[in-house]
Amino acid sequence: MDNYFSSNALFTDFYELTMAQGYWKEDMNQEVVFDMFFRRNPFNGGFSVLAGNETLLDAITQFHFNEDDIEFLRSQKIFEEGFLNYLKDWKFTGDLYTMDEGTVIFPQEPLVRIHANLIEAQILEGLVLNIVNFQSLIATKTARVYLASKGAPIMEFGLRRAQGPDGAMSATRAAFIGGATGTSNTLASKLYGIPAMGTMAHSWIMSHSSELEAFREYAKIYPTNAVFLIDTYDTLKSGIKNAIIAGGELVKKGYNFGVRLDSGDISYLTREVRKELDKAGFPQAKISVSNELTEEIISALVANGAPINSWGVGTHMVTGGNESSFTGVYKLSARHDKETDRMVAAMKFSDNPAKTTNPGIKNVYRLYDENGMAQADILALANEKLEEGKEYRFYHPMVDYRQFTCKASKIEALLKLRLKGGKRTSPRLDDKEELILARENMTKQLASLDESYKRILNPHIYKVSITEELKDLKLDFIKKNIH
Repeated sequence: MDNYFSSNALFTDFYELTMAQGYWKEDMNQEVVFDMFFRRNPFNGGFSVLAGNETLLDAITQFHFNEDDIEFLRSQKIFEEGFLNYLKDWKFTGDLYTMDEGTVIFPQEPLVRIHANLIEAQILEGLVLNIVNFQSLIATKTARVYLASKGAPIMEFGLRRAQGPDGAMSATRAAFIGGATGTSNTLASKLYGIPAMGTMAHSWIMSHSSELEAFREYAKIYPTNAVFLIDTYDTLKSGIKNAIIAGGELVKKGYNFGVRLDSGDISYLTREVRKELDKAGFPQAKISVSNELTEEIISALVANGAPINSWGVGTHMVTGGNESSFTGVYKLSARHDKETDRMVAAMKFSDNPAKTTNPGIKNVYRLYDENGMAQADILALANEKLEEGKEYRFYHPMVDYRQFTCKASKIEALLKLRLKGGKRTSPRLDDKEELILARENMTKQLASLDESYKRILNPHIYKVSITEELKDLKLDFIKKNIH
């Protein structure tokens, strides 16, 4: 979907442009490599899900400055005409590597790797982080809901609570990748091919002279999609009783019906509603619930055997709930050195060891055992090749004492070249096909992950390690910079 904000190159932090002019003035526009990675899994979880990189590729290939943008920058009175003339024809001409959308990801590993001149790479920073951070946050949240529901359908109902129109569209897209079955967002359904879902609100029932009339009228108009909202007045004293009457009339005509609860003690009420439906002879009638649901609530309800067939999740799924952002960062990992005329590694140091980066141009490999289960992800320098069936020793990214040996039955390279010279390396898929493939990738990857990493509470920590060569490079940087 073409978007004014994501195709306009002013959609970047102002300091990127002041730095870019500095690089231009000092003739420092050398080739560089930047990594986009994240520092911790959100929601105290054991994994995350990558989303937004296909949106990012669209945005980068359209990213440009128009005449109005140049005039705005001129009005700031700090940019030289020569630099503004340079920006008039600016576009991304570099290479971009990324993992497939829907990939299960872990902290420290590059999700996006950009090879470009310094000005191009710098201007892209805000765009990369904005798109990938938000969609990955929502895809991860949805995947947790998906796991908690044990495969029951999830309806994304978050449009009205999302952070603005673009937030709603991006959230719906990412939620589908993360496991949502459909959406209430009609525009997203049209543009992305996501199934549109929704029946009635309380206002439908309150607009009629009685609850029973409201149910009957709805059933008359939508006999194949009759889901009655039964908590407008009293779920057990009136709602379920009127739903059974209207639903029974539908069943006699050869249709089925369902009910939805949006308030109250969901565990207790769904059990009582199930009893009433079964007693009336409608075991096939399904129960759907909504109302500020989280993965923790859903997991508890499923564990307690609440008879719920589908879930409507909105606010907490499309906003991230108690986690407001994804911790993705964008850091320089290599640069061209004029003296040696070659690419050399770069590394950021910090008083906080967790913020010290891994230097050099890196690939990411996923190691699988003989049963197809993921064992570890390995960061290796670009010139290294890992062989299946060969035993290796790998090291903790913080270069401390922790290490392990592994002989993988299968090794999968996760980073793939997607832009070459600023252009896609393969034809773009349509939005619907793109999202279906991403969703299938997510479910396949979650299936290859041990249950201990997917626990909602206190998950096991998945190994992300570095090769001996990368460890030695990092240690060499540290030794040279300790004073």
